[in-house]
Amino acid sequence: MKKLIILYIGRNQEITDTMNRLLNAREEWEGITTCLDEEALVMVKDTPINLVLLGNGISAAAEKKLRADLIRVRPALKIIQHYGGGSGLLYSEIMAAMGS
Repeated sequence: MKKLIILYIGRNQEITDTMNRLLNAREEWEGITTCLDEEALVMVKDTPINLVLLGNGISAAAEKKLRADLIRVRPALKIIQHYGGGSGLLYSEIMAAMGS
């Protein structure tokens, strides 16, 4: 089974670490995480990421620029916001974004 590769970008390291654990807890997902936009852009360029989750703490202006930069690197990339909630909500958001 091909794994869904999910990139989480957040600003809080503790939350980012938790997201890494949650994303990698499911056998069918591979989660990668970062708090740095520059690192995220390299990851999107170098890794076949299927979905990007934008976490809390990203200002509106930074999010607008980040989205534009990500789409410039990979135009068909799916990007959604994730501001927290339980693992059930996370699963639902990811499945909805991927059309499952």
